[in-house]
Amino acid sequence: MAKVVMITGASSGFGEAAARKFAQEGFRVILAARRLDKLQTLAKELGKITEVYAAILDVTQADSVEQFFASLPESFKAIDVLVNSAGLALGMAPAHEVDFSDWDTMIDTNIKGVLRVTRAVLPSMVASDSGHIINIGSTAGNWPYPGGNTYGATKAFVQNFSRALRADLLGKHIRVTNIEPGMAETNFSNVRFKGDDEKADKVYAGTKPLTAGDIAEIIYWVNAMPAHVNVNTLEVMPTCQAWSALSINREMD
Repeated sequence: MAKVVMITGASSGFGEAAARKFAQEGFRVILAARRLDKLQTLAKELGKITEVYAAILDVTQADSVEQFFASLPESFKAIDVLVNSAGLALGMAPAHEVDFSDWDTMIDTNIKGVLRVTRAVLPSMVASDSGHIINIGSTAGNWPYPGGNTYGATKAFVQNFSRALRADLLGKHIRVTNIEPGMAETNFSNVRFKGDDEKADKVYAGTKPLTAGDIAEIIYWVNAMPAHVNVNTLEVMPTCQAWSALSINREMD
């Protein structure tokens, strides 16, 4: 029987593109996200080429995660690959001006969401002594920038959590990978700027950023490597992006 991949945040961006890639490669696919209409549209499309299970999942809510896994059909319970793609950034205000609810939402989604779903999936992987957890981090977890305060911190958490999972799972045939994209044009900036398309468009003006398809190819590739090969961390930027110079305030007292 074909392997099963579960993808959170599957209704858009990296998650949606990864779902298409794994389906094309013959995986059975579990689609999980908050927007049922988009999930159903994607499930109908992918259902023409593979088996698909789609259901609402809000990773910020413990009850939603519990219900999701309790309702999984028997044929989808043994998850071979988990792609933790659900995540978001909200706002770019400096820390002293930020709306604290934005911080709460990023922490609940990017940190607690990854923890909840990973904890739900891991026991079956350990029992079968096989599996692959692929987390979506960010270059923001490595390199700070103004306004990226809590978003970057949540992605730094994902990086260290991924490493700690590898330490916990030593001796088991379970792989863990953290993929860290830089500038990528999805609905990410539209969400960050809360639907302000003009602001979102300015982020990518004059650039050739990564696409969701680019990241989906990378997600699939790290899993397609031989089972004894674990890609621990993969940081990727478009060629139009690089590390910036250190900022210096030249005001004199």
